[in-house]
Amino acid sequence: MIPPAATRRRGAGDNVSLVNAPEALAPLTAATTPRWRDANFLQSLGPAFGTDLPPRALATPHWLARSERLAQAMGLEAWLASDDALEVLAGNRVPEGGRPFASVYSGHQFGVWAGQLGDGRALLLGEVDTPAGALEVQLKGSGLTPYSRMGDGRAVLRSSIREFLGSEAMHALGIPTTRALAVVGSPQPVRRETIESAAVVTRVAPSFLRFGHFEHFAHTAQDTAALRQLFDAAVHRYFPGLDPTPAALLEEVARRTARLIAQWQLVGFCHGVMNTDNMSLLGLTIDYGPFGFLDAFDPNHVCNHSDDQGRYSYARQPGIGFWNLHALAQAMLPLMDGAPEAASEQLLAALDPFKAEFASAMVAGLRAKLGLAAARDDDPALADDLLRLMAEDRTDFTIAWRRLAHIDAARDVFLQREKFDAWAVRYSERLAWESSADAERAARMNRINPKFVLRNHLAQTAIEAAQRGEFGETERLLKVLERPFDEQPEHEADAGYPPDWASQLEVSCSS
Repeated sequence: MIPPAATRRRGAGDNVSLVNAPEALAPLTAATTPRWRDANFLQSLGPAFGTDLPPRALATPHWLARSERLAQAMGLEAWLASDDALEVLAGNRVPEGGRPFASVYSGHQFGVWAGQLGDGRALLLGEVDTPAGALEVQLKGSGLTPYSRMGDGRAVLRSSIREFLGSEAMHALGIPTTRALAVVGSPQPVRRETIESAAVVTRVAPSFLRFGHFEHFAHTAQDTAALRQLFDAAVHRYFPGLDPTPAALLEEVARRTARLIAQWQLVGFCHGVMNTDNMSLLGLTIDYGPFGFLDAFDPNHVCNHSDDQGRYSYARQPGIGFWNLHALAQAMLPLMDGAPEAASEQLLAALDPFKAEFASAMVAGLRAKLGLAAARDDDPALADDLLRLMAEDRTDFTIAWRRLAHIDAARDVFLQREKFDAWAVRYSERLAWESSADAERAARMNRINPKFVLRNHLAQTAIEAAQRGEFGETERLLKVLERPFDEQPEHEADAGYPPDWASQLEVSCSS
């Protein structure tokens, strides 16, 4: 058996351009309709991997928001402006060549084995050929599937706008993520805690393959032949050139996951529900539910109101990522040859690089956030001491890092000015050691430390406007978030401290 990692243990992607650096967008094309492939990846493996079914129609659909940048990268900007796109992305029409499909998977939820899960409110329209390569296009909120369990298969306006903005904001920050092409709204009622209006968000990724897909065939279905089929196909399709062994794949996924979570920590991003079925095999941020960006820096901050035990707090995300990788290793065990004990040891060894990869990514990232051009052994202590002071004073995470480009401006965000001054002396001496030029350092830091992130109150303002039928705020906020490192003085209020009422906002798994 693969022993689980300790939940509090802290250890320390290589993806196509569409989901990696924002400057790597593909050139414009004039396609008028998506070019659908015959079958998506999982669908091509056979009926054991999911169910073919059409989406359920959405009453009186209308556009809530569209990502022009993503449409441009996919070569679909002309199509996205059409009535045909509205009908297809609302789930009201299956596009010619499309083969909608819901996949089955299993997983651990809040550390507990949940058994069979699956695409309960998501439906893959299919794979599309784009200038950035083949991409999966998925509708979230398009109605019941065989895996909906007790749910209705629908999504609501508030969660759909949050996912749309969150996906595109993370991409603009340079963090590997699934993308969001559009949000379609409808007056159709959906019951949650109250009656809300329905919406469908279109998600795009090279693959939505999850840890839970492997867990399903290893544990729920106990189908080693299907598990082997999935493993072989995944390595061939998404990891070309990798040694086709479970240990090699596990090590690569561990490294990608470590780098991803380090990037989350460096911008103060909290995922909120890091269940194994919400973990991407490709190292992407996936399934935006009760996520959030830190306002006041509290390492123990829990962004998910449903997380009573604080399992998925900000500080615990690296340890949870490592725990989830142990669950993936356990799912790989049936594919190993030899004695079970030796196989387990081999898979555990494949996870070891996670710790060093995470630590390396964090140290490099913190150096960059501090504007340091060279490396010195005491750099981690300098960064840690700043973070401790930020935690003591509950300084605003994003504002503090951004203002550090100008030390005098940073001083104003701390309550313990004498402690900050003492730290600033060390920082100034460190900068002098490498002959740092202030203007060049400030420019470097402002390319790393964002001025704009998707704070909860900004998302809430856009949601409330949309609920009144005013959709311009979502589009405006998207444009701001697409340029997170620019000054944008006309949008200065979006970079300010959250208002008092923001502390009362709660997001949960229903969000």
